[in-house]
Amino acid sequence: MGHWLLANSTNGKPNDGAQKEAAARFGVSRRTVRRFWSKTKQKIQSGAAVIFTSAHKGTVHKDRKKLDVEKVKSLSILERSTIRKMAVKLGVSKSLLGQLIKRKELRPHTSAIKPQLTDVNKIARMKFCLSNVVYDGAMSRYSYQSMHNVVHIDEKWFYMTKTSDRYYLLPEETDPYRACKSKRFITKVMFMCAVTRPQFSADGQELFDGKIGIFPFTTLEATKRKSKNRAKGVLEVKPIQSITKDVIKECIIKQVIPAIKEKWPKSDQVKHIFIQQDNAKPHFNKDDPDFQAAANSDGFNIELVCQPANSPDVNVNDLGFFRAIQSLQDDKMAKTVEDLVQNVLISFEKLSSVTLNNVFVTLQGCLTEIMRVKGSNDYKIPHINKSRLLRMGMLPECIELDEGLIKDSLTHVMQFDVNAGTNYDIGGLIHHFGFG
Repeated sequence: MGHWLLANSTNGKPNDGAQKEAAARFGVSRRTVRRFWSKTKQKIQSGAAVIFTSAHKGTVHKDRKKLDVEKVKSLSILERSTIRKMAVKLGVSKSLLGQLIKRKELRPHTSAIKPQLTDVNKIARMKFCLSNVVYDGAMSRYSYQSMHNVVHIDEKWFYMTKTSDRYYLLPEETDPYRACKSKRFITKVMFMCAVTRPQFSADGQELFDGKIGIFPFTTLEATKRKSKNRAKGVLEVKPIQSITKDVIKECIIKQVIPAIKEKWPKSDQVKHIFIQQDNAKPHFNKDDPDFQAAANSDGFNIELVCQPANSPDVNVNDLGFFRAIQSLQDDKMAKTVEDLVQNVLISFEKLSSVTLNNVFVTLQGCLTEIMRVKGSNDYKIPHINKSRLLRMGMLPECIELDEGLIKDSLTHVMQFDVNAGTNYDIGGLIHHFGFG
């Protein structure tokens, strides 16, 4: 209000109607405006700085209880799992802990179990990260490759419903009733998802959405007896419960590879494509003759590669894309296996290419964090405000890296291999990263 009055005054006197307009504009009485202007004029005449601050200092609770930090630190992690348990251990009330959480003197944290890594696993993860780094000699910088020729595949179980779910209801609404024959054996279907990085033009137009396909592991079986819902001998969709190596092989050769050849951009002349899979036991070897025959035809050169062991965080499906599909699939009701399959397919198609591209950017950030922690998985997924950068047209396609991080990672990997007696092409790596 003070700045507004000064702007609407002449020679230290408010303009005609200025005080009345200020009272209406700021929701105060004209008496308050006159008192405020009187104090402002006194400061101007005395030559003091005119600083417009509120006289209200807020409520100060001098008797507010404080947290005994040392006592909290003495508790084990398991003794802090619930507010009730923690309150008993600290000898305080549950409401006090709730207030401390609101005041951010305590922070809730959800801990998820991660795969246990050996030293060999950590080094393999670092080598994988370094293999995705390229050196631009002209710009003298390090960055990740664009990953446009890498197809990430992975499998996931999708369930008909959740064992426990949360809803928000009106006070007069009836609680929903859900039932099934067994909570331990909820109907589920496994899907194989195949995605690659989307491609966009210079002005942001989508050229290729990157979604190769999502394929259910199901089969058609004839019913053995009649029921009130269908006659005997009708073909029904049944989930394949035992996912063996032959099932995986058939899906990749007969569904994934044909989908890649059909959907791959015609403008892309480089058709050397890598299919990245994890190290699950049902997966077959890249030298399989049937795979080689299907992969190296029609002008394509498709190679099967394995990501590091115990490393779901280097696959975009496990990193975030499956979770995005799951969030959409959970909004749809399913009563049969056909409904479940249809819901997953619709959710897959509904996801935008922007969402998929964002996961690839997050993947590059995770690769950087893996190198910083020397191959461990004890790190937080980095957040770089991708939505804001996308709106500003500043979302990077390839994240740049610090030269010091590359040198430290390379030194750590080479030292491990030297100690282990591994035959390592040190000179080739040094040349690849522009050192020496």
